[in-house]
Amino acid sequence: MSSAAGPAPVGRVTRTRLYEQIVQQLVQHIRAAGLGPGDRLPPERELAASLGVSRATLAQALVALEVLGTISVRHGEGAVIVTRVTSPDDDALVRAVREHRSTMPDIIDARSALETRIAALAAERRTEEDLRRIDDALTLMAAQVQEGERGLEGDQAFHEAVTEAARSGVLARLMREIAALIRETRIESLSTPGRPQDSLASHREIAEAIRAQDPRAAARAMEDHITLVSDVALLRDHPDPG
Repeated sequence: MSSAAGPAPVGRVTRTRLYEQIVQQLVQHIRAAGLGPGDRLPPERELAASLGVSRATLAQALVALEVLGTISVRHGEGAVIVTRVTSPDDDALVRAVREHRSTMPDIIDARSALETRIAALAAERRTEEDLRRIDDALTLMAAQVQEGERGLEGDQAFHEAVTEAARSGVLARLMREIAALIRETRIESLSTPGRPQDSLASHREIAEAIRAQDPRAAARAMEDHITLVSDVALLRDHPDPG
């Protein structure tokens, strides 16, 4: 009877998604061109053409770099470098992108659990001052969306106003704990074409339920909202078969 060990198990091959390859190429371009904070990347149409990819794929890569804090996509200015890229390890950025992708479902679950309860409590406990802050946030987001922006600041202000209206110190603290993670998903979601307008509309439904002091309707509207904003390209993306 042979005592020889069998062959070592073959590890699963990690496939690199196209947008991850684009992330690497963009970082290489930033480094090779000596770009630093405040410098701009070429326009998206030009970048997409030079890389030989669709603008949709390029946009996904740019969002990934924005989530990581490398660039900021500003209305009317394009992609602006935020932090200097010094690490020669391009794979480190891809690993960071993958880590972000793997944690997103957990962040979504946490938001759904916390914010549906927060919306219900806000409907029960809101004051006229709370309603004013919620309306101000809606006005801010509407103005940003009207200008062609994503409405990031207005979106954040709305959720903060609803959280404050809930009058729960513990829930508010938990929301602060995951605020940075929520910001990442906010960037992902509001970068989706048409999403700012849809998100604003669902915000208004939540606000109306809170105004009507209807906890069930507020929780339901918030749950629908989280479902809406959780549909992002990063989670729909799959590596090519083969």
